Amino acid sequence: MKELLELFYVFLKLGLFTFGGGYAMIANIEDQVVNRKKWITQDEMVEIIAIAESTPGPIAINMATYIGFKRKKFLGALFATLGVVLPSLIIIYLISLFYDNFSSNQYFQWAFIGVKACVGFLIIKAGINLVIKMDKKFYPFFVLVVVISLMIVFELFNISFSSVYLILIGGSIEVLALLVVNLYNKKKESEPKLKEEEGQIIDNNDNKDKKEDQK
Repeated sequence: MKELLELFYVFLKLGLFTFGGGYAMIANIEDQVVNRKKWITQDEMVEIIAIAESTPGPIAINMATYIGFKRKKFLGALFATLGVVLPSLIIIYLISLFYDNFSSNQYFQWAFIGVKACVGFLIIKAGINLVIKMDKKFYPFFVLVVVISLMIVFELFNISFSSVYLILIGGSIEVLALLVVNLYNKKKESEPKLKEEEGQIIDNNDNKDKKEDQK
């Protein structure tokens, strides 16, 4: 029960003090569950982000559900999800009651501009952290360059394209690259065996020729 309450409390704080939606929460979630609590590893965090982004629903809620389930199965998922959802639910309900007053308040508008700037920073920070901690191999960086290039092209030409498809494209490129590499490695491993077999056949033929000559 103690760990369930801890899951609820951690995600309640994340939901209460992180502005800007799921992407802005990634850096804070990583700090809490990877660096402080050690509930998951960095590699698992990257995998969770990919899974949470490619499944229906807000990424922060999907991440909370996944991490909670990993820790304490169904109850863990329930407590973590409730923790991250409740603050937004309560705050949005209260704001909706006084929305007209808030929207016309100049101080509120100024504060909101500052919040948006902070959200942008948090999203960029999360992206930079993921790139820095990414596996230092050719294929991940190749996929990264391809996806970023596609995103730039889509933005320049104002093409509507879901980020889910970008994730699927990245995953497909990685799978194809690994298949090609595995085929190449297998071919490389089989070459010495073929040469040995050819050498044995040649030796056997030479031995047969020598025996025939002796006869």
